[in-house]
Amino acid sequence: MTEGTTVLNRIVYLIILFTVITGELIIAQNKYPIILVHGFMGWGREEMGNYRYWGGKDDFEQYLKNEGYTVYTASVGPVSSNWDRAVELYYQIKGDQVDYGKAHSELYGLVRKPEGKSYPGLYPEWDENHPVHLIGHSMGGQTIRMLDYMLRTSILDSSGVKEDSNLLGVAHQGLIRSITSISTPHNGTTLSNIVTTGIPFLQDFIALASVVGNSFYHFDLEQWGFERADNETWVDYFRRMRAHPAWGTKNIVSWDVSVEGARQMNSFCTANPDIYYFSFITSNTVLDSSSNHHVPDKSMSYIIRANARLMGLKKAFYADGSSTDSTWFENDGIVNKVSMYGPTTGLNGPDPIAIYRNNELLIPGQWYVMGEYRFDHRKFAGHSLNKSELESLKIVYSDHMALLWSLSK
Repeated sequence: MTEGTTVLNRIVYLIILFTVITGELIIAQNKYPIILVHGFMGWGREEMGNYRYWGGKDDFEQYLKNEGYTVYTASVGPVSSNWDRAVELYYQIKGDQVDYGKAHSELYGLVRKPEGKSYPGLYPEWDENHPVHLIGHSMGGQTIRMLDYMLRTSILDSSGVKEDSNLLGVAHQGLIRSITSISTPHNGTTLSNIVTTGIPFLQDFIALASVVGNSFYHFDLEQWGFERADNETWVDYFRRMRAHPAWGTKNIVSWDVSVEGARQMNSFCTANPDIYYFSFITSNTVLDSSSNHHVPDKSMSYIIRANARLMGLKKAFYADGSSTDSTWFENDGIVNKVSMYGPTTGLNGPDPIAIYRNNELLIPGQWYVMGEYRFDHRKFAGHSLNKSELESLKIVYSDHMALLWSLSK
């Protein structure tokens, strides 16, 4: 054996020993697919021309595929409730005709199995032996938690009988290995009364419409019996959608992202002891010492600065008359920072939450906070970044994918 070989063997031995002791070196234990789920007013890969929800002018899905990961991008209703979005997500991954459930459809007057909502499946093999990792940005983080609840719960219809549905009528276990939320309003957002209008995003969409045409975006509201008319401009389509009576129900985004709606969801969508949970936190406001309110940082996108100012001074009220406090003022222009760590407002108590540390053994059923970033709400999904920020963010995504694949099978 040569001296060089001996030295190499010792280096390999030390690396292995270091890994055993510290857990620092990440080695793939699974290669489960990773599903990206957009938030409110998001879109799929076939919409918005070449402008991606995940990456903006870049393409995070393709970047991660080039890094060797199996990644898919889902497209669910951009203004639909978490229930409807979770149902759509299930059938997009598994494949088959969307079925919102008998009881839910009767309660809200929905088309239970709308034509045109049938999918071949991003990953038809999906079952307890072939689980997935789910990553949700913004409301997408709530949606994937709702899907977990649906999967592990046998839900009854309006007559007290198990739902006749592959998703809702059967309790499944082991289909999700991890859940990652990014800038998610787990406890709601104080901006919920403004979010209902979609105004923070309207300017961007109208500008893009002039470039890519009127067919670039779809609200996916067939369950409402709401479809786009032939030759209808996108702006007219948007305005007609905003006037729909569904906005007055609880089966809509505005309820689910309100502090009371989130509290009710948190009361039944509790942490699954078999799933690993991770959260990424964003904030882009600063404390104004003269008022003790939060104001937008100069790096925040102009189109959401007005929102940030309102959130930096506004309280929101729960059904029992209690309200949020000043710890909710810090925000990223859409979601309050304090709401992003994990669900804490459920009537059964908070989910366990801990700070992620490289050398600690990860425990399923507990949220790990992966870091706090000085980004506004849009940036962590890849929008309005300079070149340096974009490259740094790609590394964050790639490192997190490596962590997900390091989780035990």
